[in-house]
Amino acid sequence: MSERTIRFSVSLPENLLKELDNRVIKKGYSSRSELIRDLIRELIIEEKWDYEAEEVFGVLTIIYDHHQRDLTRKMIDIQHSKYVNILCSTHVHLDHHNCLETIIIKGKPSEIEKLSIEIGGLKGVKFSKLTKSSKVEL
Repeated sequence: MSERTIRFSVSLPENLLKELDNRVIKKGYSSRSELIRDLIRELIIEEKWDYEAEEVFGVLTIIYDHHQRDLTRKMIDIQHSKYVNILCSTHVHLDHHNCLETIIIKGKPSEIEKLSIEIGGLKGVKFSKLTKSSKVEL
């Protein structure tokens, strides 16, 4: 069953409305409403990460030098030592020295963030970024 859509109006200063319209065009949205709905969902997800009561999801993206001694073993040890569920990981060879890995994680926000910081801080990790997500039931 589809939820009823309710219209409401918002007053914005002209320069803020221009910025909103620029983002609608730049990001390929079909309307202002679509962009605003996505922004609201993003805020809800961020808020869920502020509370420990709910499990959330994250995607940790890392680029690292696979020639760095013991790095892959250390990354695996960290993943096994945390109270999170590693749902999936993808490993891609970028070139002779560099690998890109994505790790999809489910768990409490603080545990996912700890894992992300520990892996990102290892010698040989050149880039590390955690993308936060959660179930959105709207």
